[in-house]
Amino acid sequence: MHVLRAFLLGTCLWGGVATGLQAAEPRITSNQDPAFGQIGTVQIIASITDPDPSGIAVVNGRLFLTFPKHDGDHPGPVLAEWKNGQLVPFPSTAFAASTVGSPQSRLVSPHGMTTDTRGNLWIIDDGKIKGLPIPAGGAKVVGINPVTGRIIANIVLKDALLPGSHMNDLRIDLTHGKKGTVYITDSSFDGHPALVVLDIATGQQRRVLENTRSVMPDTGYQTVLDGRVLRYDPNHPTFPAGGADGITLSPDSSRLYYAPLASRRLYSLPTDKLADFALNSQELATFVVDEGEKGAADGLTTDPWGRIYTTAADHDAVFRRNVDGTYEMVASDPRFVWPDGIFADRQAVYVVMGQWSRLPRLHDGQDMRKPPFLVVKIPITAP
Repeated sequence: MHVLRAFLLGTCLWGGVATGLQAAEPRITSNQDPAFGQIGTVQIIASITDPDPSGIAVVNGRLFLTFPKHDGDHPGPVLAEWKNGQLVPFPSTAFAASTVGSPQSRLVSPHGMTTDTRGNLWIIDDGKIKGLPIPAGGAKVVGINPVTGRIIANIVLKDALLPGSHMNDLRIDLTHGKKGTVYITDSSFDGHPALVVLDIATGQQRRVLENTRSVMPDTGYQTVLDGRVLRYDPNHPTFPAGGADGITLSPDSSRLYYAPLASRRLYSLPTDKLADFALNSQELATFVVDEGEKGAADGLTTDPWGRIYTTAADHDAVFRRNVDGTYEMVASDPRFVWPDGIFADRQAVYVVMGQWSRLPRLHDGQDMRKPPFLVVKIPITAP
């Protein structure tokens, strides 16, 4: 809690003096430098030269990563298992590394990834390659049995998809619907964020809470990255920002937590209401709970004991929200450059360092990323 209070105080102090300041040049620290200033136990479990990873899941010690293309095309696999220091397309080269064939028959640009309570992998493919429209069948939800590699679900997003959609992350609720319900954050590339609800058995899908406060960026949102004081401006972006992004479920799937990317608030909804297609957005909005300050966060995840972990790019850190609502910093390291995808199990929290804040489009065309891209493990214990 002391960490969060200090964080809030620092934000307020900066907010009072930011107007009129000129942004300093970024202070770029190589992620290969010694981990000076490190807090907590940080173990590097993967070091990737290219491409830039985003989504992450760990199943029985196996590490899976996604490599989206919406910020730049690349020749590598878009879904891979990290094995013996190498990226191995998963479940096959044809499905995870092919650039030909029907977009529905292969992954195009997968972003978020998670597991269900049965241990299956689930991926949200936003279908977006930089500079190109989303092709028919490109945006979809894919389920994979990690043991056999069998595709157990491949559901195209149609009714819930907009031309400017950015299907960002997802969680799987097996307690509602005949085969379960998928909750997705559409961050939106053009300012129309929403939550998307998908019934796995029927394929029924819809957008909810579109353009309501809990999915929208906060007006005047400000952060500090690489030594620069930055304010959210959708017309002149200088850092990754936007609407509904991070998403996670309570361990019993009774509640969904989510947050816009350019916001310090955490929101939640009961899943029995969210999964009810009979309720409209106006009705759903009455059930949204503002859970309070959570700091800056891209990724969210929940451990088996109900504690929520949030990435904190402006502190090069990972925070933990305890079940009583208090926060603590579990790890901080100067190599934590825009922590993105995050996953938790009983042993650890696993985090991808995406360096998305250093993309060329945010720095007048100059690529400020410094490979390798790291994946780290932060051991945890039961409370």
